[in-house]
Amino acid sequence: MQPSLRPRRRIERELRPGRQLAYERLSDPILVTRAKDGDRRALAALCERHAPRIERTARHVLRDEEDARDAAQEALASLCTKLGQFRGDAALSTWLHRLTVNACRDLAERRRARRWEPLEDDARVSPEPSPGRAAELSELRADLRAGLATLPASQASVVVLADVLGFTFREISDASGLPVGTAKCYAHRGRAGLRELLGQPGPPS
Repeated sequence: MQPSLRPRRRIERELRPGRQLAYERLSDPILVTRAKDGDRRALAALCERHAPRIERTARHVLRDEEDARDAAQEALASLCTKLGQFRGDAALSTWLHRLTVNACRDLAERRRARRWEPLEDDARVSPEPSPGRAAELSELRADLRAGLATLPASQASVVVLADVLGFTFREISDASGLPVGTAKCYAHRGRAGLRELLGQPGPPS
């Protein structure tokens, strides 16, 4: 018996209409497929799921908290820009491990090149902050990390997604399942908690 040659009809409607898709429950291959098709919520879910592992890998490779944080952010950016190159020959975690190690290596090489850069004889202002300012920035980053660790996990997650990764509250809502108003509330409370910890004034009323 010959198989039917009639083309399959594409199903346009959702299998479960009226129910919100729980992105955090989808497998990596499904999220990757949806992200490649332009689903930004799937991409956000991938970033949120794998960010802790990426940060742990960066800390293990670089042995420096500040450099590891910078390399982890570069690796997450590479995840967003290079996901189309992922062919699925290996597990996504393996591919992300390579991305993270490469980001660590590139950052270390830039640090090393900058350290041995010859001094110029002209009077140009150095793009690097002064030693005093660099120390202040390093201390501020450490205070921010410590402050995030004191916040409830829900507030810290929203603050990182909004203020570090640049997601909108709608995207945070779609990725986490939180209502937009709740995400905004968590961000407001988290920022207020950080300002109080750092002794910074709040926004003008």
